[in-house]
Parts: sequence; structure tokens; C-alpha cells
Amino acid sequence: MTKVVLNFKTYAEATGLAALELSRICEKAAEQYDVEMVVAPQTADIRLISENVSIPVYAQHVDGVGFGGFTGSITAASVKAAGASGTLINHSERRLKLAEIEASLSACRAEGLLTIVCTNNIATTRAAAALKPDFVAVEPPELIGSGIPVSKADPEVVTGSVEAVKKIEPGVGVLCGAGISRGEDLLAALELGSVGVLLASGIIKAKDQKKALEDLLSGIRG
Repeated sequence: MTKVVLNFKTYAEATGLAALELSRICEKAAEQYDVEMVVAPQTADIRLISENVSIPVYAQHVDGVGFGGFTGSITAASVKAAGASGTLINHSERRLKLAEIEASLSACRAEGLLTIVCTNNIATTRAAAALKPDFVAVEPPELIGSGIPVSKADPEVVTGSVEAVKKIEPGVGVLCGAGISRGEDLLAALELGSVGVLLASGIIKAKDQKKALEDLLSGIRG
């Protein structure tokens, strides 16, 4: 099943009650188009959303620390307790060092959280895959929020990443991110070998979020 992960970032249009409303739109779309919709709201909104929708809720980040004196950190245990079933790690807006990624993955595994490690090129995808997350999401940072899909601007980074992951850890799924906003972008990403997409502003900043999401998913219906 195609995986569609919507990162809410810290947009006003996806904060608090607006985040809940968008999550409900995603929940209906998941059923209508037979896709796995995942929402990744801000940490403070995880419980509100997880208690009111049936689709998976992911955190946007988890630190590789446990219980103790780690003021300001986001622990795997806390997001799981709030209802999250997975998390993004190493998003281009929250970059980590390799050792930090590994620590975060370890903390998430201990709590049974699914993990998506974001990468920006084939080399970092290869390194991330070796750490055995559940997914890697390839997102060249210069294309994020640009409206230019990576599947068109730089298709080789997607196909190369898929190839690299298959050689290193074939159980890791590859998601395509950056600039994904239309149905043709999603179809192109799937044709390049990805199992889904990671997106944000194309849906969240749309005047009509429901219509934008339906436009994205309509090409793969049935």
C-alpha cells in the first residue's frame, strides 16, 4: 500500500485544532483512496490527534535520550505515550549527526516506534539505510517547499537511492520527498521505485487542503 506522510511542520494552518481538522481530512482520504496516510504534527498536538483519528500519527523528531536530566529533549517514550506510532528523524530542518541518528533509532526501537530517516542524496541514503530504519525519505533540501518535485528535477537521486538501499538493506522502504504536491508527482515518485512520499507545504498551505489532498491521491485510486 502506498504510504503518504504529511509533515505538519510548525505551520499555523496545521497547529492545534487546525491540525486536528487536517488529520480528519487525511483520515477520510486514506479510506477513500486506499492509501496509508500518516500525519506528523508538532509534539504538543500528538495526543489531541491520536485520540481523535484512526490513522497513524508520527512525531517530527525524537532525541536519542531516555529518562533523566534531559530538559527540552523529546523522548521516544513520551511520544509513544501520547499516541505516536512512529517518527521522522534527521529532517533537513532538524539535521543530526550520524551518531545522533543512531541513538535516536535505538531509542525508537526500544519503544516500538517506526522510523523514517530523511536524507538529501544517495550517499547519505546509503549511510542511513545501513542503520536499518523502517524507511528513508530522500529530500534534496533545495527543492523543499519549492513546488518543484524531486521526481522531475532530480530523478536520479531517487532511483539511485532505491538501488543503494536494495543493495545494503532491502527491507528498508524508500520515500520520495521535496516538492511533491500533485497527483503526477506522486505517480512519478512511485514509478521511480519509491513506496510513497513525504510532503508538507503543497497540502498544508493550499487554500483548500481537502481538494489539494484529493488531487494528489486521485491518480492512484483503485
